[in-house]
Amino acid sequence: MVGRRTGAIKRWLAAAALALGAGGAAAQALPPELSAVWKAAKLPDSALSLVVQEVGGPRLAAINATTPRNPASVMKLVTTWAALSELGPSYTWRTDFLTDPGVRPDARGALAGPLYLRAGGDPQLQLQDFWTMLRELRLRGVKQIGDLVIDRSIFGQVATDPGAFDGAPDRAYNASPDALMVGFGAVRLLFQPDPAARRWVPLIDPPLPGLRVEGAVQWSDVRCPGPPVVATEPVVTQQGVSIRVSGQVAGSCGEFSLYRLALSQPEYATAVFRQLWTELGGTFTGRVRAGVVPPDAVVLASHESATLGEAIRTINKRSNNVMARTLLLTLGAERGMRPATVAGSDQVAREVLAGQGLKMPELVIDNGAGLSREARVSAESLASLLTLAWTSPLMPEFISSLAISGVDGTVRRRLRGREGEGMAHLKTGSLRDVRAIAGYVLGASGKRYVVVSIVNHEQAAAVRAFDDALIGWLARR
Repeated sequence: MVGRRTGAIKRWLAAAALALGAGGAAAQALPPELSAVWKAAKLPDSALSLVVQEVGGPRLAAINATTPRNPASVMKLVTTWAALSELGPSYTWRTDFLTDPGVRPDARGALAGPLYLRAGGDPQLQLQDFWTMLRELRLRGVKQIGDLVIDRSIFGQVATDPGAFDGAPDRAYNASPDALMVGFGAVRLLFQPDPAARRWVPLIDPPLPGLRVEGAVQWSDVRCPGPPVVATEPVVTQQGVSIRVSGQVAGSCGEFSLYRLALSQPEYATAVFRQLWTELGGTFTGRVRAGVVPPDAVVLASHESATLGEAIRTINKRSNNVMARTLLLTLGAERGMRPATVAGSDQVAREVLAGQGLKMPELVIDNGAGLSREARVSAESLASLLTLAWTSPLMPEFISSLAISGVDGTVRRRLRGREGEGMAHLKTGSLRDVRAIAGYVLGASGKRYVVVSIVNHEQAAAVRAFDDALIGWLARR
């Protein structure tokens, strides 16, 4: 159900404005212990934007708070909050198989007309979900399918070039959004150890026709140094797509998997459909084509996704880019902007935030995932959003989507065994020349703090020790 909570959210914002107090965006000095750590990073003061605010209390620090910055994946906080507050935590996505009215499988299990697939923009439709839908068709007596008509009309032309951002078209984080996205569009490369032959045996899951592995990963007898590092490169051939692998991995590392992009989202979804349907004993005699589901079509099988409240946990804790992109498009689609586009959905997100009283004049959402060089937001705006979210009835769903320091998500290895472990719910962001962190810290006194730190600089990675010290300092308060 799409919520309309404008009035309530404005009341939450009023409380947030009181909590922000008179600190404004003026520069406020760091305490000596943090100032020393910052100086040790050898970054210019102009590279940092910082806001530290006690929830319901005074502002503790503000440096370049209103300066527009690239926040990298911290932009997901904007996308997930806008969607959560507009659509509600119980919102779900539906994917349906349908037929024309009166069309049922005959004695041979054949459908007289086409089978329709209405894509609902589910950001987390997995292989097993798709398999279950197809199995439901078999249970209903369908054995032979002629044409499969896929209706992607909920979204417009939203496909992206996976290699455009950083020249790594096979990396799963670069996946393009799509109305029908199965398993994020990525294949699993499973490497099994064969100690007797001292070699790695690669397998592709799912084993799609025309997709194969070339090259080899060399075997090493050393002690496993950490996560395996394997180079991959997709190559288009006359026979299909080959994924060339290279590198060296210690046998002591044991079986491991990599997830890689090899096909476009539409090509991958089509190949998975054909493969799974064949495995289920079905036959496919027609072709897969684009189209629109007739308004009187009848549902044969469907899949309802996990709730939005659950989906944003994956988006924020694991920093899933393509899910964030798809969520932004869903926000546009549910506001009636169908087929949804990135530009239209950006505008809807801005309207949602503005309706809550969140003024973000510098905001450039772009694709909503933060995998962008154009995205911009200020520390001041993010702090206002976080303060508003804390005072809202949706606070539990929102804060639970953030990674817990030293425990899980993108900060599972940070502050482990140190002050601040388990005391902060955070979203991190990392790009070349960008490091950002934002969220909430629980102090020893029981007070809660909003923290936003963004650095844009060619040596941005040097800020890590400062950010960790910042979280630890707040956890001690």
